[in-house]
Amino acid sequence: MAQRSGVRGKLFAGLSFAMVLSTYTMYFAYTSPGKVSEYWFMAMAVQERMKTQWKQVLMQVMGSSISGHTRTTEGDSVSGLKHEQDFLVWPQHSTSLPSDLCSERPPTMKGPMSVNTSVVGLAEVERHVLGTAAGEFTPGGHWCPGDCTPRWRVAIVIPFRNRHEHLPILLRHLIPMLQTQRLQFGLYVVEQTGDELFNRAMLFNVGFLEALKDHPWDCMIFHDVDHIPESDWNYYGCNDMPRHYAVKLDKLPYEKFFGGVSGLTVEQIRQTNGFANGFWGWGGEDDDMWNRVHNAGYSVSRPPGDIGRYTSIRQHHHGEVQFLGRFALLRESKERQLIDGLNNLQYFPLVVRRPLYTNITVKLSRDSAPL
Repeated sequence: MAQRSGVRGKLFAGLSFAMVLSTYTMYFAYTSPGKVSEYWFMAMAVQERMKTQWKQVLMQVMGSSISGHTRTTEGDSVSGLKHEQDFLVWPQHSTSLPSDLCSERPPTMKGPMSVNTSVVGLAEVERHVLGTAAGEFTPGGHWCPGDCTPRWRVAIVIPFRNRHEHLPILLRHLIPMLQTQRLQFGLYVVEQTGDELFNRAMLFNVGFLEALKDHPWDCMIFHDVDHIPESDWNYYGCNDMPRHYAVKLDKLPYEKFFGGVSGLTVEQIRQTNGFANGFWGWGGEDDDMWNRVHNAGYSVSRPPGDIGRYTSIRQHHHGEVQFLGRFALLRESKERQLIDGLNNLQYFPLVVRRPLYTNITVKLSRDSAPL
């Protein structure tokens, strides 16, 4: 009985204290509302800081437990990749978790980048990129951030022939930029062999079809090998597409220019039937793609200001023959869109996985896209 009486007494005392405290709080709030707001926001700030510190501690614990641990998966072959990352590595001072969706403007993006177009060997670039990258490349140049869940899956398609001095320069700049943007990406170098004139558009179509055999990419960036981006704020994610990125390469030649670096979602590429296959030699294929994009009901976006500025490596179009019949094909652009593109392409690729990219070698001829 005495024990029950003691419990009731303590309960009564607690309730009395709570009532007195609430009374004083209400009086304080009525007489000094500014101070109450100040203390409230201070409390919220302390709570947020404690959450951030707890998240950092949790990441350190998780990082130490899985650092150096490799996931083994099946299916690594030329026909497809079954995994996007082997290691989870968090950058220093990160406050995100792997389950968080990556921001479109993460703190790793700093804006203007230093551009160095001096000649460098591919082996040196591989050592530098693979030695400093957060995360791990899978065969063929596939990379996925480990500190957040990628917002976009992006394939970069690079047409190529006899530009062996340019490719390492591009990779030296492009790969770190894509990593700072926290994109899941894969790099595809589509190399033309044989004696035919260079067909940049057909190489883009080959790269598109081959990349989709690897992974369900959200969008693709069609990227000339001699165009070096100057700002990592030039976001290569899949929003605002179709998008023309290289808007300041010395100057924009004309308003409908769609060359250098451009991007479309996978669905948009299918709706446009890809690029026209009939442009042999330099010139015209970008203008035709501009027409195809608008014929399909899309409009092109561009980055503002100097964000879309690129450095062009010297010897641009060196050794490439200009296509004199491009104007005749452009006049038939709308009619040819239905019969010339992805739907009439025939080719036999040789696919090799390199440390930083997938190399797709293909011999093109006039019979590769019969009408």
